[in-house]
This record gives sequence, C-alpha cells and structure tokens, in this order.
Amino acid sequence: MTATKTTKKNTSTLKSKVSKKSVKEDAVPMLRIRVRAYDSKVLDASVKQIIETAMRHDVKVVGPVPLPTEIKKYTVNRASFVYKNAREQFEMRIHRRLIDIIGPSAKVVEALTNLSLPSGVNIDVKMV
Repeated sequence: MTATKTTKKNTSTLKSKVSKKSVKEDAVPMLRIRVRAYDSKVLDASVKQIIETAMRHDVKVVGPVPLPTEIKKYTVNRASFVYKNAREQFEMRIHRRLIDIIGPSAKVVEALTNLSLPSGVNIDVKMV
C-alpha cells in the first residue's frame, strides 16, 4: 500500500484574498430616462428641455447618450393582383436618447413630471 500525502492549503491567504476584493459601495439613487421619437429634431429639443430642468435644481446629469436608431422596414406590393415585381419600400426610424440624473430630489422628480413635451415623444423613467 502506498501512502498519499495530503497538503493543507493555507486558509489565511485565501481569506486575505477574499477580503481584498472591492466592497460594493452604497448605491446612490439615480433616475434613468429613455426618450424616443420619430423626429430627431423634436427629440433633441425635448432632451434639452429635460436637461435644463434638471440643471435648474442643481442635480448632476449624465448624457444625453445617443442610442442606436431603430429602423423598421416594410415592403408593400403596389398592385393588388398581377404586378408582383412592382413594390414599394417604407421605413420608420426611431431615434433614442438616454439621460441619467444622479441623486434626484423630490423637487426634481416633480418638475420632470410637470414638464410639457411635444407630442410624438415617448419617455420612460426608471429609478435605478
């Protein structure tokens, strides 16, 4: 019979490696605002209005970050019966922007909810 040696790992070095890992800091409340519109000019004007409102209340603003434009394409037959090769193509472009407001107060949230933006602008507000 052969005897096998068992080696003990030094547990103190393992514990020290675990304790040196970065500790998660206290999360600061943040508002994440996603703005969507079909027209980029209207979108940029509404984003500017949101940022100006947040800056008036002395809050840190990150953005606007332009997100990729979503393009939806549709192909439609021109004729209803015979001419299959005659087709039209249409596309819709959805422009998107992302704004982060770090450490919002109740006044900032109230000011953003009372903001009147043009029609065609969709806003999603999330607390992160």
